[in-house]
Formats: sequence, C-alpha cells, structure tokens
Amino acid sequence: MLYPYYYNVILRHIFTTMKPSPINFEDTQVAYAIKSRKELKLARLLFSVLQNPSLSSLGRSLLKFGINAHLPVNAPVKATLYKHFIGGESINKTIPLMEKMAGYNVFSILDYSLEGIESEKEFDKGVEEFLKNVEVAAQHDEIPFSVFKPSAIATHRILELVSSGKTLSDKDKAEFDRVRGRFYKIFSRAHELGVRVMVDAEESWIQQAIDDLTDEMMDNFNKERVIAMNTFQLYRKDRLDYMIKSYERCEKAGLKMGAKLVRGAYLEKERNRAAEKGYPSPINETKADTDKMFNDAVAYCLDHLHLGEVFIGSHNEETVALAVAHMQKNNIAANDSRVWFSQLYGMCDYLSFNLGKHGYNVAKYIPYGPVKAVIPYLVRRADENSSVAGQAAKELKLINTELKRRS
Repeated sequence: MLYPYYYNVILRHIFTTMKPSPINFEDTQVAYAIKSRKELKLARLLFSVLQNPSLSSLGRSLLKFGINAHLPVNAPVKATLYKHFIGGESINKTIPLMEKMAGYNVFSILDYSLEGIESEKEFDKGVEEFLKNVEVAAQHDEIPFSVFKPSAIATHRILELVSSGKTLSDKDKAEFDRVRGRFYKIFSRAHELGVRVMVDAEESWIQQAIDDLTDEMMDNFNKERVIAMNTFQLYRKDRLDYMIKSYERCEKAGLKMGAKLVRGAYLEKERNRAAEKGYPSPINETKADTDKMFNDAVAYCLDHLHLGEVFIGSHNEETVALAVAHMQKNNIAANDSRVWFSQLYGMCDYLSFNLGKHGYNVAKYIPYGPVKAVIPYLVRRADENSSVAGQAAKELKLINTELKRRS
C-alpha cells in the first residue's frame, strides 16, 4: 500500500507538533507496528542465529565459502538476510517501503550498496546511480539526505596513496583528478537541487583523501546551507579533536558545517592492520572510551547548532536517550531540522519508530541493490549483530515481547 504525499504531510504535522515527553524505547507496539507477524518471525529467526556465537560463526563461514566457491547462494540469502536488511533491488522497488515508513514519521536514506569495484567504467556507473539517488531525494520529502561511499567511485589504491602524502606520478594525478571530478559532479547536482549529501567514512589509511575532498565540497557548496556532510568515526582516537577542528575551520571560513557521527565499521580490520604493520592502533582501547567520545561529540554538535547540522547515526540506546535529554534541556525542538537520528534498516526499530512517534527527526539507512552486490554489506551486518554485546539479544527480547502481545 502506498501512502499519498498529502497523508504523509498531515501525519508529519501531527507528530512534530506534539509536546516532548519521556520516550519508552521498549514500547514494542510502536516499534513493530509496521511489521507483520510473518516479518517478525523472520526477524526472530535471524536474531536467534546471530546471538548464538557458534551458529552465527558457522552461518557466516558457509556464506563466505558459498560466495567464493560460486555456489547458488542468492535464493537463500534473498529469502532471509536480504529480506530483513535490504530495501529492494533498485530505487523504484524501495520507494513503497520508504513511503510506508514515512506514515510512521520515520524517513529514509537510500544507500546504494556498491562495493568491491575497481574499473573506471564501473566508477562512472556508480556516479550515475548516486546522481539518480540525489534526484530522487529532491523529489521525495521522505528522503532528507543522499549518501555515497567514496570507494564506490575511486580505487583504494589512489585513496591510500593520496592519504599517505607521497608525491604522485602524472598518471596518479590524472586518476585522482577524475575522482575529484566525480565528487564535484555529485555535489554540483546536489547543490542545484538543494539536497544534503553525506560522504561515508572508510578505513583510516584512505580517510585523509576523503576528508580533504569533502572539505573541498564544503568550501564550494556549504556557503549558505549544509550540502556536504563529512562522517566522523568516533572509535578512532583522533576523530573528536578532528571534528572540533572541522567546526572551527568552517566557522572561520563562514561555512555551514555538516557532521555525521558514527561509532565505526572497521574495528577488527583497523586493529589487525596496525598489528601487522607495527604502528599504534588508531582505535580506542575500549568500547567505553568510544561511547564517551561519541557522546561528547553529540553534545558538542548540539551545543554548536548555530554552525550547522548533526546527523546522529547510533544503535546505542543510552546515546540516543542522552541526546534527547540534551535537546530537551537546551530547548531544542524535537523536529529541529538541524538534528537527525538514524539507524540501519532491519536494526533497532525500537529506537527509530519510538523516536518518530515523539516527533524527532529520524531516518532509516536503507541499502538497495542486487543480491550479489549487497552480500558484503550483509556479511558486515551479521558480524556487527554478533559482535556487539547484547545487540541481537536485545532485538530478540523485544521481538518476542511483541509476538506475545499480538497472540
């Protein structure tokens, strides 16, 4: 069922004019109102496997083996992980889900999950898809942001080389100029259409090039409003300081600052590489250190809203609750357009839909793409739900509560 635009506008008005009230994130009737019993049972099965270390490890190993051995894994993957964590094979197939969620005051960010490509032709195709993503966002109020992954339009090799500060050959300069051109093409169109675009963060050894390119986009397109937004992975020891310097740079230059905050997605890879190459790990020693750094970053951004906008990408209930409390304490309206919360599609509906009910700006990251293309993303989601202490168990507990309530 599609929700007409005018219906979404009416619901949005109702949600965002409500007075702030305490949020019960364990209100499962709200959290899972959008899901059928069949969908909840699939979620229960998936999270039951993910919370069991032995079963989860075996399942991920079999999936990786099947991919490497070119076995027919598409059908079972599409019926399980794909169905739960992916919006659809294309933008058009994802739009009905997006419109349905908007009826619950939960918005969408369409994420083209393209990974593992290396050819110039594929990079140019990626740019065209990202441009389409921007144009669709401009046409739908239900899509407040667009997003892209830099390694979908540039080789890891050139990003690492530029990040290292080494002298580039003429050939390398030409390659990086093409990468810069792709950035400009995306952001020029976004600026023309008034769409905010978030640049995803990646591994630390290629991040400097990404930061520099994103700063260039801010210099060119963030003069009147936020168009370019950089992503800060707060599991890195240096990111809070770097984020603050980014705010100071924008303030000095008279630019609007766009900050997307996440904890980080490459923890094991970062630590393993540091150990192999003999340099200090850039990652915080403990989860508690990362949590504190993330919460400090949230507080800083909320205290500096006059300089720009913040996008809080978090699955951590304590962080979300602290951010809500900080907003209420400082009389920041729930629907202040400069503050957004976000969780991944298929995860933490208890945060997303309860935030939406109370009038906060919240958007689900909705990956889309063919089954084969999104498998690396699905493996990461399985790894994440298995490794984050208590995450799968929390999901499972609330899903069971809702199934019992409906029985």
